[in-house]
Amino acid sequence: MLEFLFPPACLLCGSALPRGRDCLCPLCAAGMQRTGYHRDPDNALAMRLAGRIPFDRATGHFLYSPEAPVAMLIHDMKYRGMHRVAHELGRLTGEELAAAGWLVGIDVLVPVPLHWIKHMRRGYNQAEELARGIGEGSGLPVERALRAIRGHKSQTRVSREQRAVNVRGIFRPRHPDRLAGRHILLIDDVCTTGATLVAAAETLLAAVPGARISILTLACTV
Repeated sequence: MLEFLFPPACLLCGSALPRGRDCLCPLCAAGMQRTGYHRDPDNALAMRLAGRIPFDRATGHFLYSPEAPVAMLIHDMKYRGMHRVAHELGRLTGEELAAAGWLVGIDVLVPVPLHWIKHMRRGYNQAEELARGIGEGSGLPVERALRAIRGHKSQTRVSREQRAVNVRGIFRPRHPDRLAGRHILLIDDVCTTGATLVAAAETLLAAVPGARISILTLACTV
C-alpha cells in the first residue's frame, strides 16, 4: 500500500521507478558515463596498477569525477546508509560486463573489506554490497576472503605516498585454502591511486596458492 501511495523515485531525476528497480530509472542508468575500459587491456586503470602487482586484467566501469552522477550515488551508498544503491549499481555492472564477456574465466568475487569499527558505524561494507550485486548480475559467487585488521585514515585528502603508508599491512586473509588455484576478481568502489587495491591484492597473492588476480572497481578517476 505504501509503495502504491508513495512509489519509489529515481535518485537522480525523481521519476517513479518501474518494478524491479530500487534507485535508478532505466534512462538515468543508461545515461551514466561508462569508461569502456573493459574493451582495452591497456586502459588507464590497468596502467595505474601496472608494475605494482601481478594481475590478469583490470577495469573500472563508470567514469568518476566530482560532478558525475556516479559520484553522488557513491556518496549516498557510503555516507547516507543507502546500501541498495551499491547493490543495484553492482548488479548493473555485473550484467553489462558478463554480456561483454569480460568476466569469462573469473571464479570468485572478493570484496575489499572494512575494519569492523567502520563496518559497525556504517552498518554494511559498500564493496561487499557491490560484489553481491555483481554476483547477482553475473552468476558468480562472493567470498569474504579478506579482513581488515586495523582502521586507517581517510584516503581522500592525502598524497599518493601517504595512501600507500595508510594501507600497508592492513589486510589479512580468511580461509585462503578455499581460493587455491582460483581466478579472483577483487572488488572495490572507487580507484584513485590504487593503494588499497594493491595492498589487498598483495595479501591474496601471498596467502593463496596458485591464485590469479583481476580487479574491478565500480568507478575510476580520470
